[in-house]
Amino acid sequence: MPSFDVVSKTDLAEVDNALNGVAREIKQRFDLARTKSAIVRSDNTLTLTADDTMKMTAVEDLLRKYLGMRKVELGALNFGKPQNAAGSSLREIVNIKQGIDNDLGRKISKEVKSAKMNVQLAIQGTELRVTGKKRDDLQAVIAFIKDMKNSQPLQFVNFRD
Repeated sequence: MPSFDVVSKTDLAEVDNALNGVAREIKQRFDLARTKSAIVRSDNTLTLTADDTMKMTAVEDLLRKYLGMRKVELGALNFGKPQNAAGSSLREIVNIKQGIDNDLGRKISKEVKSAKMNVQLAIQGTELRVTGKKRDDLQAVIAFIKDMKNSQPLQFVNFRD
């Protein structure tokens, strides 16, 4: 039976490349040079630091710009609130979403089932497996899920006949 997986993965190598570009620009810009502005990644978390709110918004804008240039979808980022840090600076935590959470998986499953499509959906951890009898049914499901306008970026992988 034909099947495919619905996943949500962010390419961390591209995130690292974007962070390198942001670091270069922070060193070169006159308003950010010689300040505490920086971005550090550890696993699926980015930590932004800056001296004040103006510099924090500049660092956020740089991050968005470079991630967009590297084709990393900004819907995969969950920006937190800036918090006070040591030395009268600000710190902001940005989480990188990896995988489909249970709520989104159930929402997609419910919507596809309510559309009366001839497919079966199974939530497998952080992935969603869709199986059907015909390839056309699976392609219709892909188009349907794309039209749902989810906040999290989704990829369709492992399409098998």
